Amino acid sequence: MSGPGSDGGSIRRPAQRLTARGSEGIDEIVAEERAVALVYNGISHAVMMATPCDLEDFAIGFSLTERIVEKASEIYDIEVEPVGRGIEVRLKIAAQRMAGLQERRRSLAGRTGCGLCGVDSLEAALRPVPRSPVAGTVSRHAIERAMAALPGLQRINKLNGATHAAGWAAADGSLVLVREDVGRHNALDKLGGALATSGGAGAGGFVVVTSR
Repeated sequence: MSGPGSDGGSIRRPAQRLTARGSEGIDEIVAEERAVALVYNGISHAVMMATPCDLEDFAIGFSLTERIVEKASEIYDIEVEPVGRGIEVRLKIAAQRMAGLQERRRSLAGRTGCGLCGVDSLEAALRPVPRSPVAGTVSRHAIERAMAALPGLQRINKLNGATHAAGWAAADGSLVLVREDVGRHNALDKLGGALATSGGAGAGGFVVVTSR
């Protein structure tokens, strides 16, 4: 049974609590996780385990971080559809980007990989990360302010106590946008997708992410 909130994130499950006096039946709220298939122009590309909320943001962020598209405007349409026990996120992307994705898939077919994120060599896994053109530093006060504010904006985590969050903070540490998921990398992709479509990433801002 889905938990509180119209867009999911938590689920109720019966449980037994054991104490020195015996056991009792209780109703627990835990983090929800579903298989989410990302389908590009009718072709399934990846299946991720994710918290089933903000999936459009997730699909956009994943597409950008995986360099399937270069900018959000190359995604023309997104549909989120429950399918069996999972969810399909169907994206329509620019023909040029789809051709590049298909070429990448063909180059990986039949190879024995290193088991890291679908890449086929250590060189591909450890490719150079582009240097950010943004100069400047983030103050300790701003980081502390953003981290202190983050728990109050974790709507899903308030219910289940088991959900990570990624937030975008302005230069002064005030939080602008927050996304949640059971996986930190998913939360970060959701945040990236939301920022790409909202234009909320102002100059001098930074990302904060929860940890164990």
